[in-house]
Amino acid sequence: MRHRKRTVPLLAALSLALVIVSSAAAAPPLTLVSGPSPFASCTVGGPGTNYVNAEAEPFVAVNPIDADNIVGVFQQDRWSNGGAHGLIAAASHDGGATWSSSWAHFSTCSGGTAANGGNYDRASDPWVSFAPNGDVYQISLSVDLPVPSISAILVSKSSNGGDTWSEPVTLVRDDFSVAPFLFNDKESITADPTNASYVYAVWDRSRFPSDNANFNALHSFAFRGDIIFSRTTNGGVSWEAARDILGQNKNEFTVGNQIVVLPSGTLVDIFNLGKGSGIQPSDQYFQAVIRSTDKGVTWSRPIVISKDMSVGVRDPDTGAPLRTGAGLPEIAVDPNSGNLYAVWEDARFSSGDHDAIAFSQSIDGGLTWSIPVKVNQTTNGVAAFTPSVHVTADGTVGVSYYDLRNNTPAAGLPTDYWIVRCHSACTDTANWSETHIAGPFDEETAPVAGGYFLGDYEGLASIGSTFVPFFVQTNSGNTANRTDVFAATGP
Repeated sequence: MRHRKRTVPLLAALSLALVIVSSAAAAPPLTLVSGPSPFASCTVGGPGTNYVNAEAEPFVAVNPIDADNIVGVFQQDRWSNGGAHGLIAAASHDGGATWSSSWAHFSTCSGGTAANGGNYDRASDPWVSFAPNGDVYQISLSVDLPVPSISAILVSKSSNGGDTWSEPVTLVRDDFSVAPFLFNDKESITADPTNASYVYAVWDRSRFPSDNANFNALHSFAFRGDIIFSRTTNGGVSWEAARDILGQNKNEFTVGNQIVVLPSGTLVDIFNLGKGSGIQPSDQYFQAVIRSTDKGVTWSRPIVISKDMSVGVRDPDTGAPLRTGAGLPEIAVDPNSGNLYAVWEDARFSSGDHDAIAFSQSIDGGLTWSIPVKVNQTTNGVAAFTPSVHVTADGTVGVSYYDLRNNTPAAGLPTDYWIVRCHSACTDTANWSETHIAGPFDEETAPVAGGYFLGDYEGLASIGSTFVPFFVQTNSGNTANRTDVFAATGP
């Protein structure tokens, strides 16, 4: 299923000017990863507006035994009301200079059938992770319509660096129309860096009141949001039955679960924790973790990092919403020290006026966390959003994000992408330095899916001490090809 290579750098592919803020380092080289949609002729998945050629929500990983091998995944042909035609896996075997694309059978448009287990209307929420032996795993939320209806979590494996993929394995499949009205969402996958046999999948499962099968049930105190977990202990040959690891979660719900593995082998799962009903003021939401010291057999109760005080992002000129993953946390672990770093959007630094990037760290395996500090470099009321966090082999912490510092009322919604870095004492904001990655580009060209949508998350990895941002930007004004995925090397 390998079908094309993309080698076009940004400046040759797009007529977009790069605006470099004088205090920031020069932008790194960019490589265009995505291309024309291979699913453009597919008619499965309606109703809704389908944005053919629009890519969204990328994630990326680097092969630990071959640094030239990078695999990134993203949504292809985003729908206005959820999911995409399919998920693309882009692989590079030369450190990001060139890319080729393939796809697992996670949806009908991408080759899913009843026989191979992938016959779903749409796929969403891509995630990818390398095992220490070079095997790479990707995961999908695959759904049937109408939404919500059938929701399934599927996993596929590649043993050749992302060039081809196994048929999907179903970890769970729930029908929303059958009590107690289950819906799976926001999954991620983590291969254990200490043991190639172990891979962990985690997601949230909403449970709605049995007498109300629509999303108004979010107002009910009967609403729940379990943390569902599955693992393989034999390199993907088989997977354990999915089970709830939150437990005792009366009037609690979670979203955005992600697992990292400490050098000791302890698992830490981060998520946004809500208490009470599904729709509450922001002081009912928290960033939290749970821990497992036995490879996921047993788990602690939630350990709160901080309140989530995100308010979301809007176009400052029109008031139109941006869908930015507000409140969803991201986590990274230092592979040597075991220090943990968490980031999320938060408005506490402006008394609730606009979101910035909050950063907190733990030096004791997630048991306690530092007071959040603002790490984005913008001031004067400028929103920053959709942070990613990663730690390089030499212990440098990187946080990438979008912001609106170059916005002017007469020019659409100019948006830029940045990375800030810190090598030590990262709770001191003076120790962070900034590099411009890309932009400005007009975010009003993005698909509209609950707001202008580039993704609830973006990708960030590293090769040695060099960060590799893997992200979406718009092709300003081009409604036939609204967005593309780019990789940067060198920041």
